[in-house]
Amino acid sequence: MMLFYLRLAGIVAGLLFCVPLHYLWKLFGARSIWPQVFLAYAGRCCGMRVSVEGVPLTSSVLFAANHSTWLDILALGGAAPAIFVSRDDLEHWSVVGWLADINDTLYVARHARREVHGQADQIRRALGESRAVALFPEGTTDGGGEILPFRPSLFASLYPPLAGVKVQPVAIDYGPALPEIAWIGNEGTGANARKVMSRPGTFQATLRFLEPIDPAAAGDRKRLAARSRDAVVAALPASASGRDPL
Repeated sequence: MMLFYLRLAGIVAGLLFCVPLHYLWKLFGARSIWPQVFLAYAGRCCGMRVSVEGVPLTSSVLFAANHSTWLDILALGGAAPAIFVSRDDLEHWSVVGWLADINDTLYVARHARREVHGQADQIRRALGESRAVALFPEGTTDGGGEILPFRPSLFASLYPPLAGVKVQPVAIDYGPALPEIAWIGNEGTGANARKVMSRPGTFQATLRFLEPIDPAAAGDRKRLAARSRDAVVAALPASASGRDPL
């Protein structure tokens, strides 16, 4: 438990360092680098060591990544200057919601089908402003090591296609550490955070930024979602993607 509190203290110290600098950047009208710096630092505090394969796009891109733990946000957000698409209840999580707002998080209601069009418009506006937007299209971490189907609804933000905007699939691979850090089922947020941050030593997270996909070439949102998932599954070991080993 002592390790948990030491790591938590490190994250708080990083927050106190980065937040004033973030607001200073905003004061001068600059796009702040500090959310990305903080997410990378917080990931290291949790024991995560991130390596990157491939070249992440930095603007006008929708990252479509697999999702197994809240650490995915620290890993992907620390490696690329992305804002995230998150479920709407996160907005009301006091400190966590405040931090999400600092990084211009886009909130969506996962079960409100009537609101999908408006939510897709939010993402489309951000992409039209040349932002990098990160989406976890499984919509849940319950798959653990298995990659669940990518939901096509929010890929509708890319149709009709926007000039210069691509989808870049991202495979997040925690290797043998995944069973110990995955956030699955009814496990509480706090319980999972304590488990992960009390884990001794470090673990590796490999982010594979894959070949970008042109939405116009994909044809429609369902095909785009399927192509993105297929690329992610192919980039992960069979044991980490729900595929049968060869």
